[in-house]
Parts: sequence; structure tokens; C-alpha cells
Amino acid sequence: MKRIILYQYQTPDISVRIEAFFKDEKLIIEGYDVGKSVDEWFGDSDYEYSTTLAGEELDKLFLLFHVDKGDKDGLLKAIAMDYNDNSCYSRFRKLLDENDIKYDSFSFA
Repeated sequence: MKRIILYQYQTPDISVRIEAFFKDEKLIIEGYDVGKSVDEWFGDSDYEYSTTLAGEELDKLFLLFHVDKGDKDGLLKAIAMDYNDNSCYSRFRKLLDENDIKYDSFSFA
């Protein structure tokens, strides 16, 4: 399973990693924040979050990024070109919402 790192950041107080990958026929964007800063913000030292797309909703994303349907590597690369900073996860979710692309999400602190 090929994973692309969209964003990674580390200091003594926090470590952040956001990745995009396919699992079977689902696109998953997931992040993991851990450290002292996370504990101060959420009351727990780690925070996990993910967004998953599949089926027709994923097909809409291929169209939106002008990538041939089914070209998983091409879609991952296209996402990484525009979504590769500290706000990439929230900006990606905003893109989905603005284009009426439905997704499942999960977060846990």
C-alpha cells in the first residue's frame, strides 16, 4: 500500500503527520498529532483523524483533479501537489464540502 506524506512536522512539543493512501478501493487521508501541545489542546497526548472516500464520490474526485478514473498514483500525486502544508487536511475537507463530495470521517483524542 503506497502512502504519500502530505505534511510532516516535528518539534519537542508536537509531532504531526498527514498521509494519503488507498486501501482497496477507498482513498484515505489520515493524520496523527502527538505531544505536549496536543495534550494541552485536547487533554490527551495524541489526536487521530481521517477522511475516507469511495465509489461514486471517489470518481468525482478523479474528475475534479483531472486524473484518469482509476489512476490511484496519479490522484495521490495531484492531491500532494496542492495539499501539502499544515492546513492541508482541513483545506482538503473544505474542497470536498464545496464540491458536494460525500465522505466518512473519524477523529479520536
